[in-house]
Amino acid sequence: MKHTLMLIALSGALIAPADADQHGDALVWLQKMAVAAQRLNYTGTFTYQSGGTSETSRITHLVDAGGEHEKLEVLDGSPREVLRNDDEVRCFLPEDKLVIVEKRGQLKAFPALLPTSVNSLSDYYLVRKGDVSRVAGFDSQLILLEPKDALRYGHHLWADVNSGLILRARMVNERGEIIEQFAFTQLQINGPIDREMLQSKFGKEGKNWRIHNARASQSLNAGNDWLFKSQLPGFVKRTGMKRKAVRESGTETTHFVFTDGLASISVFIEPLGDQNPEKATYSVGSINVYKRAASKYLLTILGEVPTATLIQLGDGMESRKK
Repeated sequence: MKHTLMLIALSGALIAPADADQHGDALVWLQKMAVAAQRLNYTGTFTYQSGGTSETSRITHLVDAGGEHEKLEVLDGSPREVLRNDDEVRCFLPEDKLVIVEKRGQLKAFPALLPTSVNSLSDYYLVRKGDVSRVAGFDSQLILLEPKDALRYGHHLWADVNSGLILRARMVNERGEIIEQFAFTQLQINGPIDREMLQSKFGKEGKNWRIHNARASQSLNAGNDWLFKSQLPGFVKRTGMKRKAVRESGTETTHFVFTDGLASISVFIEPLGDQNPEKATYSVGSINVYKRAASKYLLTILGEVPTATLIQLGDGMESRKK
């Protein structure tokens, strides 16, 4: 018996370094992927799929001495464009003759889905390498992020083996079912990019357009009169802000963002007014939503995380003002 136990212990000691090396290599890949999305020049077309809906978009990303510049154009349905210069974002909605201007903040968009530093992700996700396969004509390395708890979803990321740019991304639930997926169908990396490709096709129509400046007053102390009694391991409050609604008659809303570096949860707090809502949960595509009343306020908690996570955070919220 002792001999058997010694063999098991020895085999574990021999296997552990290999697992550690594989884990470390996977983290190196994640960091390479995070840097690639920010520093490379690329242009391509990708699809987004969630449930029974799909959407095709074209993205152009350029980095030069003036900073980081990006244009995202939705090719299906209602025309929309998002132009970004470093952290300033302009969203063009031609059907409404509206331009929304704001700071990007914690928002992550494909293929820039990862935080600047990825080391903390291993505290809440098991990170490992998968197979090498072909995506959009590129050899790609699969990296798997499997959640260590029930508070978040899993992620499968395929990266170009040469540049590290994410080519495909899937979010999966605890049963391995796909919740949403992004995938390039055509892509050019580090080729020449004409600056005209980064200009809005609606830029010259601005005379009759409304401009809504959504630049919020951002501070971690914003909305400090709210207490969060239920802490979600790994989710840190990164942003607190006051926002004005797009409609002129809209009231001011307090907005918080919690993130573990990959998954994000938004909390919106607004006056209840004449509403008398009951607790409710629902989904919009890949985004789960939880609503409840607290004191004289309506709380809306949403994110690409399990509904139980939203309920745990939302039910632990309490106004300091009695």
